[in-house]
Amino acid sequence: MLTDYHVHLRPDGNAHTASDYFTPANAERYREVATERGVAELGVAEHVHRFTAALDVWQHPFWRQSALDDLDAYVGFVREETDLKLGIEADYLKGREDRMANLLDQHEWDYVVGSVHFLGDFAVDFDDETDIWRQEMSAERVWTKYFEALAESARSGLYDIISHPDLVKIWGKGRPVPEKDLRFFYEPAVEAMLEGNVAMELSTAGLRKPVGEMYPAPAYLEMAVDAGVPIALSSDAHVTDHLAFGYDKAVELLERHGVKEIAVFEKRQRRMEPLG
Repeated sequence: MLTDYHVHLRPDGNAHTASDYFTPANAERYREVATERGVAELGVAEHVHRFTAALDVWQHPFWRQSALDDLDAYVGFVREETDLKLGIEADYLKGREDRMANLLDQHEWDYVVGSVHFLGDFAVDFDDETDIWRQEMSAERVWTKYFEALAESARSGLYDIISHPDLVKIWGKGRPVPEKDLRFFYEPAVEAMLEGNVAMELSTAGLRKPVGEMYPAPAYLEMAVDAGVPIALSSDAHVTDHLAFGYDKAVELLERHGVKEIAVFEKRQRRMEPLG
């Protein structure tokens, strides 16, 4: 089986509205492309910051700018007008766990994808004034903060899948990297995923980013597999062309590391299915 759970029905940016993309025709277009590419389990996980309900969690300027949609309408559309699995991509925000839990508890998801995009008010993957690298140029401090937040997200009980689990590397050579062995940062994150009983996402999205490699890095994936962390497979697609992007390389990598099963979800219950 192949899955693609970390999928967005519309591109980023407020020019692309829910009414344009949350339609049965668009969902069917995604389903057709996924089927052509061998994906049996297709689900959507729209960004939580797209919804007005998210402003009860955080009032970051980017969230205020982005929060235009109704969460109930999104859930109703996916459940009533599509056959897609229902998920959401919810940021981990230290100190706001209870507020995020209240939002997530309002609906019955098939899975919740956890992401670390922000460290405090600053982002790890925005190339603008909120870029954390404009505030902090020490690679070791940025990576330490990122992986501490990732470990906290895994233990929080909020999530089923920890997505793009080394997103901090997104800029590749465009940002500094710690000099020490990167396994120093990976090990506590792997331990936290085991303790939190969450799956780690193998995301092919990094192949489309400046870093030019999948999330997680091969050594990080190897540590997770050796430890027994379940693996979920996704593309982080925002357009149909991204669906199952690079899956030939992803499957080859998983098989090389001895992965024979991937995580499949329904109503937040995980089961393992044969890869392929």
